Amino acid sequence: MPCRPAISSMSLGRAWVHGLPHKLDEAAKYGFQGVEIFFEDLDRPGGATPQNQIAAAHTIRALCDERDLTVIGLQPFMHYEGLRDRDEHARRIEKMKLWLQLAKILGTTVIQIPSNFLPQSEITKDIDSIVADMVEVAEMGAQQTPVINFAYESLAWATYIDTWDQCWDIVSRVDKPNFGICLDTFNIAGRVYADPALQSGKTPNADADMQASIERLIKTVDVAKVFYVQVVDAERLAEPLVDGHEYFDPAQPARMSWSRNCRLFYGEEDRGAYLPCKEITRAFLEGLGFEGWVSMELFNRSMNDPSPSTPAEHARRGAVAWAKIVRDFKLKAEQ
Repeated sequence: MPCRPAISSMSLGRAWVHGLPHKLDEAAKYGFQGVEIFFEDLDRPGGATPQNQIAAAHTIRALCDERDLTVIGLQPFMHYEGLRDRDEHARRIEKMKLWLQLAKILGTTVIQIPSNFLPQSEITKDIDSIVADMVEVAEMGAQQTPVINFAYESLAWATYIDTWDQCWDIVSRVDKPNFGICLDTFNIAGRVYADPALQSGKTPNADADMQASIERLIKTVDVAKVFYVQVVDAERLAEPLVDGHEYFDPAQPARMSWSRNCRLFYGEEDRGAYLPCKEITRAFLEGLGFEGWVSMELFNRSMNDPSPSTPAEHARRGAVAWAKIVRDFKLKAEQ
């Protein structure tokens, strides 16, 4: 299908601050055709019981249908692969059974799995173990009607799988038609090009390494296994994100704290955006020839802003970013 614009539900405001109906209203108003449902938006009074989450999924499906919004995926199924504690792994498999139900109710065929960032003491770097875990969920998804696909995404601060190359290696080894990759401009550039803990905000060989990474991506990745893409930028910090910085959290890697507080929409150089998102997006759309959902997955401190205008402002900025993408790459977007 032609490229179509989507946005993540939490990017319009955190679930404990802003109600989902209002967020979806603004997404539809500003021309988004799809939404990624972030799991926190399934929370409802009475606690996070399976019964409540199933009821919430039915409500969300109705809300989206009323606004002609497609649920493009459910995310994030966190801290899954490579667990050393196999009893915990078994509990995660039981949770996946619920997620498969939720995905079906929401009307989506995609569950996104971000790479694990638990401590090394809790997860293994053994590739065969990671692959075996991913084969297990892929086979579970393949038994569903319709088939549920899994989009694996490397996080820039993950414990082991922190680059698109490593993520693609896992996808290739799993070798299942319903197990693919989610490519994210932030997480690609945030690992190869950027380092918020340095004064420059960039890795020592940022430009050369980024160019080489883009060239490898175009040569390596099979676009048929790219289930969707996420396109966002991030803010260059005035000071390194180290102890003493307002966003520093001793429990988080610097890249994670930066991600949670400082992502920006595509083209927001006026707000301090500095990542090579245009070049990476060109690799997705022109180098790989990707067509499909392009999601604006923003995390930013502003998502916690209690102002009633926050969802509208984020939807507006996301729509401006999409218009820039359409213009920059001369997309024939589906209307």
